[in-house]
Amino acid sequence: MVLKYKNKSVAHFTPLRFGLLCVAILGCLGILLGRVAWLQIISPDNLVKQEDMRSLREEPIDVQRGTISDRENRPLAVSVPVSAIWADPQTIMQKGGVGYGPRWQAMAEALHLNLSDLAKRVESHPHMRFIYLARQVNPEQAEWIDKLHLPGINLRDESRRFYPAGHVAANLLGFTNIDNQGIEGIEKSFNAQLTGKPGRRLVRKDRHGHVIENITEMPAVPAHNIQLSIDERLQTVTEDALDNAVNWNKAESGAAVLIKIDTGEILAMASYPDFNPNNRDNARLDDFRNRAISDTFEPGSTVKPLVVMTALQQGIVQPDSVVDTHPFVLDGHRIRDVGYYPELSLTGILQKSSDTGVSHLSLAMPVQHLINTYKAFGFGDPTGLGLTGESAGLMPQRRYWGQLDRATFAFGYGLMVTPLQLAHVYATIGGFGIERPLSITRIDPPVIGTRVMPEPIVHEVEHMMGERGVAGRRGNQSGGTRLSHCGENRDREKNRS
Repeated sequence: MVLKYKNKSVAHFTPLRFGLLCVAILGCLGILLGRVAWLQIISPDNLVKQEDMRSLREEPIDVQRGTISDRENRPLAVSVPVSAIWADPQTIMQKGGVGYGPRWQAMAEALHLNLSDLAKRVESHPHMRFIYLARQVNPEQAEWIDKLHLPGINLRDESRRFYPAGHVAANLLGFTNIDNQGIEGIEKSFNAQLTGKPGRRLVRKDRHGHVIENITEMPAVPAHNIQLSIDERLQTVTEDALDNAVNWNKAESGAAVLIKIDTGEILAMASYPDFNPNNRDNARLDDFRNRAISDTFEPGSTVKPLVVMTALQQGIVQPDSVVDTHPFVLDGHRIRDVGYYPELSLTGILQKSSDTGVSHLSLAMPVQHLINTYKAFGFGDPTGLGLTGESAGLMPQRRYWGQLDRATFAFGYGLMVTPLQLAHVYATIGGFGIERPLSITRIDPPVIGTRVMPEPIVHEVEHMMGERGVAGRRGNQSGGTRLSHCGENRDREKNRS
């Protein structure tokens, strides 16, 4: 006998069940088609916007900072390539956060970072897209870190300022901050020209961060290179001489300036103490000062040639005049020289640096004449060199000038000048009375300048300054003029043969 079993696993086909299945499939397809139609036809902009948010990035086009060179195009300040290491906390968190595996540990050690601190920093800003981890990393180290392929860790090209001559002209050149912006010296004064203007570009990137399309680009404006009037070799010699002078005199500071007379170019500008701009870790704030333009002092006897010129210009004396240089008293103060000289010629006054001699000359003319000469030669005003931190010095503004004030004004008391201003005065004397604007950048002659003192007078005084022990003519000789002073009374006596 054969037994037959009913197979319960076989489903019976029914039209109703099939119809419901078809309706469900068609409904899903309709929903999908409707969504596609909505995105492609009704609201395509939103789809494009979402895509752009994921793939478009705006990137800066950096401009390398301009080079600073000396008058012979020797580099004094250049930019060298370095990298910045930065993190994208949002990406890092999406990939599981900062790990403690060997690759993360290797990066932390290379950048001298504490991995736990890095993790806390990232976790505390989970939605940020950019934080710096390290700046000015050398290219080899940056490339090694890039090969670790850590999620959210990226590189950015930068540049760092380097000064090939080290401490040479450091106080003049200054330096930049970590963002390559000048904060001292030439770097600050010419920052706009040296910086240029960065550009921008809009790019499309794939999911790996690789650029697949350049959308738009705004070109960068190149930086300018600056060629200074400084001669690096003369600068080095000047700094060595200044160092020796400061040490010999046991001084705390000093400054020296060298000017090209026929153009007004600064050939050397030295300050002591100085520093190495490539490594400022041990430098003091005071070491950064450019003392040639910022420090002021009473010029003392260095103004005496200007007094003699003014007296000659006003006709107070003649080149062969002899002046009474006995010590005398003004307002209870004794005016005297280091040595005893009963009388001196104008040459002798300059060579012996006679306070009594220039006092007599000053008291014999209105004080405004001497003020005008000082100002014409550059005292009391900025030099116009364009360097940040330059002092204008101080020219006294008095309603009343006492006899003592007028006398001491003739040997450099009562006014304040900078080393640069004083060097400018002597460059004008060296130019036979033609004042030429100073320049820290190289210029080509001719530079016309402005005459501030008649050439014959300047020639005469230069000759006096260059002579050795030449006595003037006596007052009783033809054409001689003798000046004498006693107490507060002045007597100008013309002696003729």
